Amino acid sequence: MTPEADLQRAPSPRGSTRVLVVDDEPDLRTLYELTLVREGYVVDTAATVGEAGERLQRGSFDAVITDMRLPDGTGLALLQWMQAQGRRERSVVITAHGSTENAVEALKAGAFDYLTKPVDLRQFRSVTAAAVAAAQGQARAAPAAPAAPAAASRAPSADLFRAGTATSALPQPSPALQALVGQSPTMLAVKQRITRVAPSMAPVLVRGESGTGKELVARALHALSHRGDAAWVAVNCSAIPDTLLEAEFFGVRRGAYTGATQDRPGFFQAAAGGTLFLDEIGELPLAMQAKLLRAIQERRVRPLGSAQEELVDVRIVSATHRDLAADVAAGRFRHDLYFRLNVIEVFIAPLRERREDLDALCDALLQRLCEDSGRADTPHLSAAARQFLAMHPLPGNVRELENLLHGALAMAQGQELLPQDFECAARWPSPVPEPQTPAIETVAVPALSMAPSEPSIPEEQDLPKDLQAHLDEQERRIVLAALREADFNRTAAAQRLGMTLRQMRYRIDRLGIVIPNDGHCAEPPKRA
Repeated sequence: MTPEADLQRAPSPRGSTRVLVVDDEPDLRTLYELTLVREGYVVDTAATVGEAGERLQRGSFDAVITDMRLPDGTGLALLQWMQAQGRRERSVVITAHGSTENAVEALKAGAFDYLTKPVDLRQFRSVTAAAVAAAQGQARAAPAAPAAPAAASRAPSADLFRAGTATSALPQPSPALQALVGQSPTMLAVKQRITRVAPSMAPVLVRGESGTGKELVARALHALSHRGDAAWVAVNCSAIPDTLLEAEFFGVRRGAYTGATQDRPGFFQAAAGGTLFLDEIGELPLAMQAKLLRAIQERRVRPLGSAQEELVDVRIVSATHRDLAADVAAGRFRHDLYFRLNVIEVFIAPLRERREDLDALCDALLQRLCEDSGRADTPHLSAAARQFLAMHPLPGNVRELENLLHGALAMAQGQELLPQDFECAARWPSPVPEPQTPAIETVAVPALSMAPSEPSIPEEQDLPKDLQAHLDEQERRIVLAALREADFNRTAAAQRLGMTLRQMRYRIDRLGIVIPNDGHCAEPPKRA
């Protein structure tokens, strides 16, 4: 039977779902077309970039599947033109086997997913179905886009393609994004980035200090994607013993080792069709990094004790508090895995760099803590308590803030949280050591004792009216003296005072110290 006859007799349960296939090899183009027609899609084909542009100009599609190399251009150029035009189609790029760089570039340019040659038809069907579902889901959720300007709507040719600069509106409210409390510029940028990259299959690396909310970002990426109703599997890579990593990630077959009495799926199988969140990815040993790279790249895993590989369909979102680029340079993290995971990066700023979010975070955390404990009323923070919290660096970020609020709620005696409630709950060192009262008032003093006969602070000495400002000024003089002694070399000054470079930078910023030729003049903090 001829391919044309096969096309005519194929069922079309998916109705008017349209897919454009772009490939310059007739045999492969026909194979892809037959495969999709049998799935019920309406399929159109093109052999070049120019032909693909003409097809796109004549109508809309749900998905575009394109080879990377074409006679008059590249699939990447076609993708960039579609993005600049604001097209609704989801794009799938087919790359040569082992061409990691092309796949990463395609995902960064907005591709929904990629396939590697030789194409596995089962995977081909699965990826196409996911791309179509994502496109149709977006079409139902979003209003119709305005028509493109006449100058931009010309049929494309290879020499007309340019990388479009897409501008996205502020993200619409959603439960997943509302969990990320804050309206500071850095948080708005994070939310905007989540909204933009969530619909694709591109791997995302979430970076930020401990306690900043990396898992909340990962959950938002999952919830706003077409996989939002599918499985969500979160894995703490640092909590799994090295000897169990392979079994936990890829699964186990019965009889693989003593005690394996039944088949057990791994994280990849459990997350099938959904999202696999790899928290603290930087803690994985190098041997496991190599196995993880193959699983992500080939989209296949081999369970422990199995002779066959299994196809897996998961989206990878990873997170770390480490500087993975530095770990790569030091040989602690694989270079190829780093670039496979870090297709899109989302950075969450520490709380000290978005102080304007502190009040909103306190209110949201207090409300949630009261709801979790079954408390009907939610106490509020006094102005003095808010100022008390604003004075501290909160190195544990939002997690530390939540713990402090939790402790203060337990200590509070009314409907208002006061500074003393936090002082009882906090574990910060006191700025001035409190005098120790001796257990026995009268003690025998040895003849050679150097015990002072007078109080350490004379009664006539004027006490500072603002203790914190007084201490800040003392600290500022010491830090400035160390910087001058080191000719304003921050690293040398930090070593001179027994602190890290990061601690030195923080103090320079907080105390308003001006570094010559630094290009930045920090104003001294103003106190009420």
